[in-house]
Amino acid sequence: MRIKITSDSTCDLSTEITEKYGITLVPLTDIKDGQAYKDNVTITPADIFAHVAAGGALCSTTAVSIGEYQEFFAPFAAEYDGVVHINISSEFSSTYQNACLAAAEFDNVVAIDSRNLSTGQGLVVLKACQLAETAESLEQLKAELDAFTGKVEASFVVDKLEYLAKGGRCSSVAALGANLLNLKPCIDVKDGKMGVTKKYRGKYDKCLAAYVRERLENREDLDTSMPIFITQTKVSDECDAAVKEAVATYGKFETVYETVAGCTVSCHCGPGTLGILFVRK
Repeated sequence: MRIKITSDSTCDLSTEITEKYGITLVPLTDIKDGQAYKDNVTITPADIFAHVAAGGALCSTTAVSIGEYQEFFAPFAAEYDGVVHINISSEFSSTYQNACLAAAEFDNVVAIDSRNLSTGQGLVVLKACQLAETAESLEQLKAELDAFTGKVEASFVVDKLEYLAKGGRCSSVAALGANLLNLKPCIDVKDGKMGVTKKYRGKYDKCLAAYVRERLENREDLDTSMPIFITQTKVSDECDAAVKEAVATYGKFETVYETVAGCTVSCHCGPGTLGILFVRK
């Protein structure tokens, strides 16, 4: 079968990766001051950070509509034997529901709930590319991907809590207390949902190095044949170097990708957010 793999822009895969594997992305819409922009097409995370730093309100995101998905799927459905589209977790957005409704209009299009976000979703996309090479049916490929989503391990450490506080995801008092105590919360994605699992304290580069070590050291259950992603909104060179050194020391992955988080993660977590995302056996 000739299968086309597509995804939402929320997978945060770089242009280099999407071009290498022939992946096509559909952008979500970001709202800034009431104006609609296309994720990483007409707006970037840098634009969002500059807007908020200048005193602007937080930006928001909206899902791809059913009609937009239908227009997006149509040319691929006509050209390929099948189309597999991977969405951000259905717990975070209505994109999966909309994609399923749009896919129902075609005989050869299926939508997959990645149960993840950012490059955790991206890992499901890359697995889809791998499985598509030998898949005998869309049903088989969907079943394999649904089973795979539970093997993705995704987490992020957030430097400052201002964005989470402004977005109502933590109180301003909690944010102030965390900043005064120099606490850096770690957010895990489990079963498609996010939750704080640990708080680090101290210099951010030391916190990030400790986070990576705790995630990777002495793990026998890591699938090192799949890539590990270091995904960040933007951290200092010092932090970046500490993370790369820790990943090389404790991870032993065959492929390490460094990517920039897109507008969705940036809208909610702000600058200084970094995560490592990988797959368990």
